[in-house]
Amino acid sequence: PQAFFTAVMQNYARAHKYAIDRIDFDVEVRDDVKLDGSDLAQHPSAGCYMWGMYLEGCKWCDKAHALTPSDPKVLFVQLPVVLFKPELDWKGRKGVYPCPVYKVLS
Repeated sequence: PQAFFTAVMQNYARAHKYAIDRIDFDVEVRDDVKLDGSDLAQHPSAGCYMWGMYLEGCKWCDKAHALTPSDPKVLFVQLPVVLFKPELDWKGRKGVYPCPVYKVLS
């Protein structure tokens, strides 16, 4: 996954003639589509969709469009499709939790 994300950033940087070290990802959780993204009609204009990620210790609320406390006795919950959008000099958004992502070999 890490090499794939680097390639996405590199493609964006080359297309716009930016230095790759100035590119970072903004994210958009697409809770308006199926969990596997099978009903996405087209590719994003920039970036990539990712699915198959899981949350631990919280859940995604489609109504609030935010992370909320997990249900009792439910440790892992699938996260909806996420759009990773490359942005130039991205500094984050105020009031948005920068949730860490870990890859696990299974």
